Amino acid sequence: MSYDVGAVDRRRLLARTKAVTIVGASNNPARPSFFVATYLLSSSKYQVNFVNPRLDELLGQPVYPSLADVPGEVDLVSVFRKHDDLPGVAEEVVKAGARTLWLQLGLWHEPVADQAKEAGLDVVMNRCVKIEHARFAGGLHLAGFNTGVISSRRQSAP
Repeated sequence: MSYDVGAVDRRRLLARTKAVTIVGASNNPARPSFFVATYLLSSSKYQVNFVNPRLDELLGQPVYPSLADVPGEVDLVSVFRKHDDLPGVAEEVVKAGARTLWLQLGLWHEPVADQAKEAGLDVVMNRCVKIEHARFAGGLHLAGFNTGVISSRRQSAP
C-alpha cells in the first residue's frame, strides 16, 4: 500500500477540512504543537480543537481530555504523540468518526495507517499540517520561507 500522499491530495484534504483537532496539544511555547495551534487559530478558517487530558485551556480555547469529548464534528485529527501511543490514538480517531488521520513530522506508522485506511480514513504521515496549509495558502513567507509564488494577490486558503 502506498503511504506517500502527493501535494494535490494534501491540498484537497486541507480544502475540504472544516475542523482540525490537535491531539497532544501543549501549552509549552517551545513545542511544535503550540506553534501549529497558534498558526491555525490565527491564519486559517478551521475550527480548532485541542485534546490533552492534562490541560483545561490553551490559547483561550477549551482543551478536551479525549477525542470522544470534543463537541461537533471531528474532521482532521493532527497527532503530536509518541510512536508507541499511535495505535491507541488511531482507535480513538476511528471511533470519533474523523475523515483524516494526520501524523505530524517524524511520525510514520504503517500498521496505524492500515487500520485507519481500512476504516475509510485518509491518512497523511510525516507531514506538518501547518507547513502544508501555509504552502497551499501562500503563507510560508510568514515564517521566512520563499514560496516561489509571484502574485499581487494573496492565494486563497485551502
